[in-house]
Amino acid sequence: MDGNLFIGADTGGAHPQFLDLRRANRHGLIAGATGTGKTVTVQGVIEGFSAAGVPCFVADVKGDLAGLAMPGSPQGKTHAAFAERAALIGDGDWRYADTPVQFWDLYGEQGHPIRTTVSEMGPLMLARLLGLNDVQEGVLTIAFHLADEEGLLLLDLDDLQAMLAHCAGRASELTARYGNVSKQSVGAIQRALLQLRGQGGDRFFGEPALDLADFIRSDERGRGLVNVLAADKLMAAPKLYASFLLWLLSELFETLPEIGDPDRPVLCFFFDEAHLLFDDAPEALIDKIEQVVRLIRSKGVGVWFITQNPIDIPDTVAGQLNNRIQHKLNAYTPRDQAAVRAAAQTFRASPDVNVAAAITELKIGEALVSLLQADGAPSPVTRTLIRSPGSRVGPLTPEERRVIVEADAVGAKYDVLVDRESAEEMLGARTSEAAAAAAEARAADDAARADAVRAKAAAKAERERIAQERAAEREAANSPWNRAVASATRAAGSSVGRQVANEIGKQLFGSGRGKASGGLMGSVLRGVLGGLFRGR
Repeated sequence: MDGNLFIGADTGGAHPQFLDLRRANRHGLIAGATGTGKTVTVQGVIEGFSAAGVPCFVADVKGDLAGLAMPGSPQGKTHAAFAERAALIGDGDWRYADTPVQFWDLYGEQGHPIRTTVSEMGPLMLARLLGLNDVQEGVLTIAFHLADEEGLLLLDLDDLQAMLAHCAGRASELTARYGNVSKQSVGAIQRALLQLRGQGGDRFFGEPALDLADFIRSDERGRGLVNVLAADKLMAAPKLYASFLLWLLSELFETLPEIGDPDRPVLCFFFDEAHLLFDDAPEALIDKIEQVVRLIRSKGVGVWFITQNPIDIPDTVAGQLNNRIQHKLNAYTPRDQAAVRAAAQTFRASPDVNVAAAITELKIGEALVSLLQADGAPSPVTRTLIRSPGSRVGPLTPEERRVIVEADAVGAKYDVLVDRESAEEMLGARTSEAAAAAAEARAADDAARADAVRAKAAAKAERERIAQERAAEREAANSPWNRAVASATRAAGSSVGRQVANEIGKQLFGSGRGKASGGLMGSVLRGVLGGLFRGR
């Protein structure tokens, strides 16, 4: 049927179940115990969306969904059973066929690397990823705010670690401005970052960051491209896995325009092992998930949660999941029995189906199905054989995967890491500049001290020179001749000296000579005689 996606039917095809593509952005749930056929159901639903021109994203936890890229084969036992089922439910359009696939891998090993920047991840999801408490999350938020304020790019974990060290160095200042920033909290965040590096999480942060346009593509035949994330290794780091998928949903929500209810979804997002998103999640994070799931519908994105037990999904989120495919649930434990009762209550009742009993009796590949109809009301629950996928059920060989990765439209766009100037380099430059300025100041201080030492030495030398000159003067003044001349000079002023000098002058020069000669000679004689008389 045009505008509808065939999900399955009962034996004989009397009650076919179709998903109205205009309601496919109202989200969905695929649940069931291990081994009941959930993965095969997901594969078949994705094939249907792709054939309708709807791009998809799915996390491949076990590696089986990589088989979407290759057609199935009648030689396999499983695929032969699929052909029989197609005939049983009246699926005349079923055939073996591949689906256009792009492979991605956070670690860059089984597909193109997916990266985002620390800034795009944001403090809330990063705090969830690192397992921080409220105080540490507050310090992380301050670090992000300060980076924005000072124009410091947070691209990778090196940038974040440099920024946290910068905050620790300014702890007193930042505490006064924003609240308590303790070095102990900074240290705890740094240790959590080291643990994240140990899980390979550092490969997720950096550039080039993912361009969501590369997710939302169609091939030359108009089939929606299926983006398969290799998640087998990623499952060893469940917080990284959950945080990445939540980040991706948030990016879609913030990037895509509002379009209301399109004729078909812009993208369908399949979140396998959905319980990992909610295990030990703080209330603030669950609120964020609920908000994104509720509002992203208007962006044309449909979100499908895949989990073993429907009670793994919080009620506030489960209430947004309008299309439901429920495989068998076991009822061996009280928790299992509670899950059966909870699941039974979520379906629109049907007089033909005892939901609580049927959930525990379903066969592999069979499910209880309730889908939104054209008028927006859920269909009555129906016991349904799920449509078989036409692609391979099972993993690809490494060589098959490599060929597909090398030949797809993305090419080498994300394969080479780009390390441009960001917070780490900018803070390092600041530190270098400050060190150079400090060294220059120390050099200036050293030069000033050297000048002062030289000036002090020069002053001391001058004082010593003057002291030596004065000592020499004193020594010269104390010589016998100088003492005689000085004494004579003083004595010449006395009356006796003057008389003696005058008499000598008269005898030598006569009384009639000029007064000038006599006066001069008299003065000299008076001085000499005075010194002699005092020396007696």
